[in-house]
Amino acid sequence: MVDYSDGSTFSTASGRDLHYVVLQVTLKEKFMGTGSGNLTELEAVINDQAAKGYRLHTITTSNGGSKGLMGGDRIQATMVFERL
Repeated sequence: MVDYSDGSTFSTASGRDLHYVVLQVTLKEKFMGTGSGNLTELEAVINDQAAKGYRLHTITTSNGGSKGLMGGDRIQATMVFERL
């Protein structure tokens, strides 16, 4: 069973020197209104990879479903980074 209690999760797999790195960030929609409540975490992941010498090559999103009653939807953002 997946635990969605955390607002966002992301991989730290890019610790090795690879030509391409694939990371996934789970964004939680705001309960009230529209948009993601944790876009700063997505921004931090992108900037962290840029600091390591990677550029964002591709990003895709998919709906991860709802947490349930009183919970916002989850959006999975899968990003491919390429070493410069």
